[in-house]
Amino acid sequence: MKATLMARLKQQKIRLKNWAKLLGPGVTTGAADDDPSGIATYTQTGAKFGYSQLWTAVYMLPLMIVVQETCARIGLVQGKGIAAVIKEYYSKRVLYFIVGTVLVANTINIGADIGAMASAAALIIPLPFAVLALAFTSVTLLLEIFTTYKTYSRILKWLALSLLAYPLTLIIVKQPWLTLLKASFIPSFSFNFEYIFIIIGVLGTTISPYMFFWQASQEVEEEKSKRLLRNGKPLVTRRLLNNMRIDNATGMIMSELTTWCIIVVSATVLHRSGNTDIKDAADAARALEPLVRSFPTSGYIAKLIFSTGIIGLGLLAIPILSGSAAYAISETLDWKTGLNLKFKKAHGFYGVITIATLVGLMINFIGIDPIKALIYAAVLNGVAAVPLLFIIARISSSELIMGKYKSSKTANIIVWITFGVMALAIIGMIVSFINN
Repeated sequence: MKATLMARLKQQKIRLKNWAKLLGPGVTTGAADDDPSGIATYTQTGAKFGYSQLWTAVYMLPLMIVVQETCARIGLVQGKGIAAVIKEYYSKRVLYFIVGTVLVANTINIGADIGAMASAAALIIPLPFAVLALAFTSVTLLLEIFTTYKTYSRILKWLALSLLAYPLTLIIVKQPWLTLLKASFIPSFSFNFEYIFIIIGVLGTTISPYMFFWQASQEVEEEKSKRLLRNGKPLVTRRLLNNMRIDNATGMIMSELTTWCIIVVSATVLHRSGNTDIKDAADAARALEPLVRSFPTSGYIAKLIFSTGIIGLGLLAIPILSGSAAYAISETLDWKTGLNLKFKKAHGFYGVITIATLVGLMINFIGIDPIKALIYAAVLNGVAAVPLLFIIARISSSELIMGKYKSSKTANIIVWITFGVMALAIIGMIVSFINN
């Protein structure tokens, strides 16, 4: 009996290890999706509108999984990033427009994330905002250029565990579970500018252009590391595609579960108490106070947990934002690409990373509030995602480009639905703005 139990436990341990080995670009991309911009947007959503936008986390999950799987599939099958595929099969005008859009959106997002990290750190470190912003920029660039991203991300993922504070708070605080269930599956909608603006922010920080480019390029990096490229052509198998699906689905489910928890906690703690407008990092940190309410310095501990999460995820996301822009531009200009390349072998690639990060830093000194900047960055990502989704849907369904590994009809329909939803949301925002 005991021997049988031990054998089962050993078998389960082996299965868990095998599953963990499959996790890679999908999980990293999913973790980066809950970057400071995401946390700020979801917190503002819950604080401002309570549970009324909770359904977005549920309904976006299948869209997010399919879109990211489609991007990963393009990278795996082509053995090159999305920009390189667009360059081969589309006109230069299309290529430059797409790459330019990603560069602008990513740079602004980098600036917003740097500002958020500095603002969050200021809650626990008595230093000026400018000093903290410069420090985080320097640390990010040094680590990104002089260490491999694999090593760098492994360290930072432990900091990202501070996101567990949100599901823990959700469990501790008494929740109206029936209301949560209804709000999660029965959509509610209000046709006013502010409501639609935040929904686009939620869409944009969840289905973001940088994630499209990053995951496709990281799948190529994985192929290179496993020597699955022969004369530039990938050795694609059904098993490789299935493993990618598992990795991708795991990352996206974790990401959206976190999103759901942040909205619930913010709605329960902040919206109920009348704190409906997140003006700074301290306001956002108050969502976690119930987790440590019994401690003598609960306010400080809540700020510490919040700051750790923002800083860790910011340091994780900024290399992905600058890296995805660098992949796009380097593929466009036929430069050597890869975060595992040394600086001396990829000057152009690391040059883009450096310039995008420094320009992002400078955005913080033109008088924009860091928390508001995060939400604006999320909305900009939502706008930038629309033309990209159009191109991705066309590429993935093309037999000429993807051959026998083109997307299924169901997957392609879901990508087009995502394109339609985001396009209609933007049109709705413009119309409601004009009417207001």
